[in-house]
Amino acid sequence: MEHAAHDHHASHADHADHTGHAGHGAGTASWGMAAKATLHCLTGCAVGEVLGMIIGTALGWGNAPTMALAIVLAFLFGYSLTLWAVKRAGLTLKAAVGVALAADTISITVMEIVDNAVLLVVPGAMDAHLSDALFWGALAFAFLVAFLVTTPVNKWMIGRGKGHAVVHRYHH
Repeated sequence: MEHAAHDHHASHADHADHTGHAGHGAGTASWGMAAKATLHCLTGCAVGEVLGMIIGTALGWGNAPTMALAIVLAFLFGYSLTLWAVKRAGLTLKAAVGVALAADTISITVMEIVDNAVLLVVPGAMDAHLSDALFWGALAFAFLVAFLVTTPVNKWMIGRGKGHAVVHRYHH
């Protein structure tokens, strides 16, 4: 399987610059590919977190249950984006779930740890309301820090044929 994946990556070598997938093979991860994978992860996390915060706030929940809901939804939306993409490539639901778990678990976990830690240390961020500039500013800052920390993690994983490199095996 690893040899077949390597052959797939090698077959893209002469047109990698045109497809945007340069450096997605094991051992050759580019910063651009890592940033793209991290941005994909950030998109799902951001949708899930903001939705979780809106729901928690609307229901009058405290910080801990709202944060827990936001984290659960971040994983759900993060996995869903990958699941949708690999299902379109023709994988069965079971196989697509396996790919999504392999591709996104570490990336989403790192992103969630970092961005929630940042929100916890920004003074007043946890008590800010959705209508406050502090809420949105702290959230944007937290996502930026999480992106900067998670990108090297994704580069390392992609370079070893893990993480988002698993998804790229199904791109045509």
